[in-house]
Amino acid sequence: MSHRNNGNNRNNEESMSRSVFITGGNRGIGLAIARAMAADGDRVAVGYRSGEPPEGLFGVRCEVTDPASVDAAYETVEAEQGPVEVLVANAGITRDTLLLRMSDEAFDDVLETNLKGVFRTVRKAASGMLAARRGRIVLLSSALGFLGSPGQTNYAATKTAMVGFARSLAWELGSRGVTINLVAPGIIDTAMTQELSDRRMRDVMRMTSLNRPGTPEEVAAAVRFLAGESAGYITGAVLPVGGGIGMGI
Repeated sequence: MSHRNNGNNRNNEESMSRSVFITGGNRGIGLAIARAMAADGDRVAVGYRSGEPPEGLFGVRCEVTDPASVDAAYETVEAEQGPVEVLVANAGITRDTLLLRMSDEAFDDVLETNLKGVFRTVRKAASGMLAARRGRIVLLSSALGFLGSPGQTNYAATKTAMVGFARSLAWELGSRGVTINLVAPGIIDTAMTQELSDRRMRDVMRMTSLNRPGTPEEVAAAVRFLAGESAGYITGAVLPVGGGIGMGI
């Protein structure tokens, strides 16, 4: 049997409009991902916790710490644009402070959003993807989670825990054609990193071989790749987007 047309078939698949759900997609990296995938022709739903959805994008309220809110968000998304075929789990928070000053609440808040929130959103998406025998899941981790970062024991713990979660799930989903991968940004020029002190920024730039922060659009490009048909044989991978920080994670 000839396979000469496989390349064309893949291109046709990539050009098809898919139902995409992005949590935490109303600003920063999440918004850049949403705009990039919408520009590709995908039907994009943006999950947001507060404020208003971005102009020109379909928004749905989704509090990832609340299972009922996650369920309701999926119902809204599927009613609007069909079953979720691509999930980008981007919602996350920080509660930075040194360990000896960190309260149980500060630790638990980050764990609840950054890790259990991923668990809830992925679990909901995986059910439909398994039935459809296809799907793409991309989790937003962090290069600093693998390197360690003072004052971020809670945040780093959640970002590294995502790897074990994703790689275990890759075994559970792989036979049905569903992939799950992680993107690990370094220092990206967003509102979150603009809060870093000048001294901390200089320290991190010394660890970054390209000697500059990245842009949300550069992270979005990596997510688009892993969410596309061209990455169909990649699962359980961590793709660092850090200008050299976190090489080899």
